[in-house]
Amino acid sequence: MKKFAVILNGCGPLDGSEIHESVMTMLAIDKNGCSYTIFAPDKPQYHVVNHLTREPMDETRNMMVEAARIARGDIHEISTYDPHDFDALVLPGGYGAAKNLFTYAIDGIDATVLDSVRKAIVETHKLHKPIGALCIAPVLLAKVLGDITITVGGESSAAHDVEKMGATHIQTQETEVISDKQNMIFTTPCYMLDASIADIAESAENLIKTMLDNI
Repeated sequence: MKKFAVILNGCGPLDGSEIHESVMTMLAIDKNGCSYTIFAPDKPQYHVVNHLTREPMDETRNMMVEAARIARGDIHEISTYDPHDFDALVLPGGYGAAKNLFTYAIDGIDATVLDSVRKAIVETHKLHKPIGALCIAPVLLAKVLGDITITVGGESSAAHDVEKMGATHIQTQETEVISDKQNMIFTTPCYMLDASIADIAESAENLIKTMLDNI
């Protein structure tokens, strides 16, 4: 049985992990006869957003505590992640990834990356194990790894920014997967495009199957 590590950063598309992408990724892993372990930073979110009004709220929440909602409590602090224990690493999207895991939503191409997240990506990459990313999360891989090939969907400011970070961007449709087999990087755009929840399920399934083909 192949083992996947999944990195989350909260619960909700505006300030944490995108719930549909996270759940569909977990489902795709399970449907393909594999296991997953969920990790998150034990740190405060950048901020909290009311998902009804889409306005910031005057409160503080913890990434790991909130992500535990998606994980049903079975979650681990990201600093305990050891890539030797897993066959692949996956990062679902959500705007929180660009606020919590790195500061792209605030600082653009000058974003800083959370040390524990950078370490997880770099050490997995050094072992030449597959890394998958959905939605906005491929930008994080571009920031950390530089010269890789990814997608965030179509023509956009994010697509231009990943080029400035040293990566190559390829335009895709909602459910397509771009495979950079040389670097073992696999990405799909999901809600970076006008996707439906059925598209998200198909994207996650395509991503996980493509990663498994390269393990």
